[in-house]
Amino acid sequence: MVESTITSKGQTTLPKPVRDALGVGPGDRVRYIIIDDEVRIIPMRPIARLFGMLKYEGPPKTLEDMERAIAEGASEE
Repeated sequence: MVESTITSKGQTTLPKPVRDALGVGPGDRVRYIIIDDEVRIIPMRPIARLFGMLKYEGPPKTLEDMERAIAEGASEE
């Protein structure tokens, strides 16, 4: 179990095991979600961090290609 202390200003430091588990570091942001009597800490991922996560090895697609694929996918449902 990991603990931290609340300061007089209501601040705390996320202990290293918590930062490591969330994958956050200096300057990163977290979101607090309150559900009943529990608080969950969710790391906020900047959009730039998502760059390159999806790989596509084929030829470049045009906007028209993408719109057509979206329309075809919507009609399949």
